Amino acid sequence: MALESIKNRLEGNVVAKIIVGLVLFLAVIWGVLGFVWNDEPGQFSVKENASTLLKPAGLEVVTGAVTTAALIQVATTMLDKENALRGGYLSNDTTPPGIFMDNIPQWEYGVLIQVRDLAKAMRESFSRSQSQSTEDSDLAIAEPRFNFQQNSWAFPATETVYGEGITAVKAYLLRLANPKLSKAQFYARSDNLRYWLGSVEHRLGSLSQRLSASVGQKRLNTDLAGENAASQATASPDELEVKTPWLEIDDVFYEARGTAWALIHFLKAIEVDFKDVLQNKNALVSVQQIIRELEATQESVCSPMILNGSGFGFLANHSLVMASYISRANAAIIDLRELLSRG
Repeated sequence: MALESIKNRLEGNVVAKIIVGLVLFLAVIWGVLGFVWNDEPGQFSVKENASTLLKPAGLEVVTGAVTTAALIQVATTMLDKENALRGGYLSNDTTPPGIFMDNIPQWEYGVLIQVRDLAKAMRESFSRSQSQSTEDSDLAIAEPRFNFQQNSWAFPATETVYGEGITAVKAYLLRLANPKLSKAQFYARSDNLRYWLGSVEHRLGSLSQRLSASVGQKRLNTDLAGENAASQATASPDELEVKTPWLEIDDVFYEARGTAWALIHFLKAIEVDFKDVLQNKNALVSVQQIIRELEATQESVCSPMILNGSGFGFLANHSLVMASYISRANAAIIDLRELLSRG
């Protein structure tokens, strides 16, 4: 009995060691994968991207092709990253290490918001000559696909639905660049550009406020300022305390990084497709300055975590630095929209 007890105990110790070893091995693998997957994709050339997508079909780059191709590639990169080793789309992961990661999923969400806004602008404005004209059939398919929930892992998976949206935009691009077809159009007009920039303005304004709220501050309620007859649904206090919860600070930061990354490519594409319009308004340099402000948000973060020091404290506050660039880009977009509205 004693020998049998000792034997069982030794066998139990061996099994326990195997289990512990397996757990440690998986932890190391997950850690390495998490480190690799946490790296954000780099930028791409919007002009070369448009040529690459059209060249296999023997088509040339036409007005609107660069912007359309940028939408395709930005959405594709959001899903696939730059190669298979980068982990793909993480926002709907249900297994380690993806389920434990939040920086890249927030980056993906920032990209997704810009993809949705541009797809909406293309469906409602860029592809239509006037408000009563018929919408493009492929863009009518694509836009709602991109508005599908971002964290569905099955039945259907988010990647499947967004992939259908990308396929529809590709179909529109091929029709747009085909000289034998004329139903697919892209109208590079100042009013169409202002429509999309209005969405960008509101997105960046919201991000700037959320980033600035990392340190918390009391603000006067200006919701009804500027109009005596203005009213709102329910009463709100005259002074508001605005502060982003501590656990959400890095989420907002990486959402802003993703938003800026997508906008850099979209604005570079706009710079090409709307070149004549922008030159006519002497606004080309304004777009280039906006791009420069946004490119500053993509600098490497030389810190293992997003720091949240006070405004003038000993530690840095990465959110306030990001808010500075986002606010300056937003102010420039407001000026650009005003410039485009002039005759």
